[in-house]
Amino acid sequence: MRWVLAVLVLTLAGSGLAPAEKQKAPAGGPPKGFKVPPHTDFTLPNGLKVTLVPYGNVPKVTVDIVVRSGNLNEGADQVWLADITGQLMKEGTATHTGEEIARGAAAMGGAINITVGPDQTRIQSDALSEYGPSMVALLADVTQHASLPLSQLDRLKKDAIRRATIELTQPGNIARQHFLKLLYPDHPYGRMYPTEAMVRKYSIQDVRTFYVRNFGAARTHVYVAGKFDAVAMRRTVTAAFGRWQRGPEPLLNVPTPAAGRAFDLTDKPGAAQSTILLGLPVLDPSNPDYVPFLVMDSLLGGSFGSRITSNIRENKGYTYSPFSQVSTRYRDAYWAEQADVTTAVTGPSFKEIFYEVERLQKEPPDAAELKGIQEYLSGLFVLRNSNRQGIINQLNFVELHGLGDPYLQNFVQKVNAVSPQQVSELAKKYLVREQMKIVVVGDKEKIADQVKPYETVAAKQ
Repeated sequence: MRWVLAVLVLTLAGSGLAPAEKQKAPAGGPPKGFKVPPHTDFTLPNGLKVTLVPYGNVPKVTVDIVVRSGNLNEGADQVWLADITGQLMKEGTATHTGEEIARGAAAMGGAINITVGPDQTRIQSDALSEYGPSMVALLADVTQHASLPLSQLDRLKKDAIRRATIELTQPGNIARQHFLKLLYPDHPYGRMYPTEAMVRKYSIQDVRTFYVRNFGAARTHVYVAGKFDAVAMRRTVTAAFGRWQRGPEPLLNVPTPAAGRAFDLTDKPGAAQSTILLGLPVLDPSNPDYVPFLVMDSLLGGSFGSRITSNIRENKGYTYSPFSQVSTRYRDAYWAEQADVTTAVTGPSFKEIFYEVERLQKEPPDAAELKGIQEYLSGLFVLRNSNRQGIINQLNFVELHGLGDPYLQNFVQKVNAVSPQQVSELAKKYLVREQMKIVVVGDKEKIADQVKPYETVAAKQ
């Protein structure tokens, strides 16, 4: 081996070639716009909305049934009742067992997924194109005629308790739970995890009552995307959902987030790291500033090349994967920065994050830095819309927030129209230090003094 290396070195020396230098990435081209795929929208007499999106040449379809029912519809003593209801829906209908439903979906090339979020429950599956109408019929049966069998309830309750217990061993989940509670103290959005006693009390009647009260045609939007016979698909969707009862209108319960600074420290004795989270309520997607705000967030903390990431990860080495994000609900949103940092630099991490926020508020970024972020965000947006589920997700987003197709059509142009001065003004307008909620999970004995200056807004660093 030494001989081989010696020959290689001599060869390079004799050739006069220097070792290859790191090449710069090629300059990006002008941002490409995004065209919303043509789609057909119609509403059944019972209020159910339908969107059919012919998309792509792959012989598959994605069916996504979105119901405006989620954790928002839970009472204070019903946390995760929506989740358990969603899981129980897969366990049988009036005419099929859970096993028959699963086998039926698999035979069509898919599997049924039911996810529950703050505002929506989604019943979704892929299928080969020739089975598209049959998959619609199967998901319609699960959505409308769930039998919610008592025989499966105890298992799902145990699963829920186990899941909550495991997730609450993670500092990041503890931090988010406390953050949401500070932000929404009297609202369902502030209840992230149930207690074990709460879950154990749920009866089958609780589940069935929740289902009856929160599912119906008026709350539902059916999306089908992929390669399919449009006439046959419309006929199938109409037949499968046309007789469903209208049910209740979507619940509108927009929160009023708590104002002012709030601080929460959870003790994890012996922890080598602290999980820190700071954030505050911001503008929701219906606000004209929303897209420019996303640009500001990407530059500040929401991308791998962002300022906060460069500062506390690349330059200081305080953490490995910090990130910020804008999390949206109906007519509500919050911005938050989160990081797992070494215990000894918990306080300095806060100092650097606030430094970057205030630096951006005082000094607009230069044009080159902003352009890089705009290209990143534009490319990411187009990439997210490059498959059937991505298209459905975007159409569902604009439907929930009442934005319409122009939001998607103009997104890239809006991103690239943001000016450096606008970025700075948005940081100043929305990232108000006095409104920040701050959460820390770590070894209290070692970090209490470090974070004390951030418990109130009086002491700036």
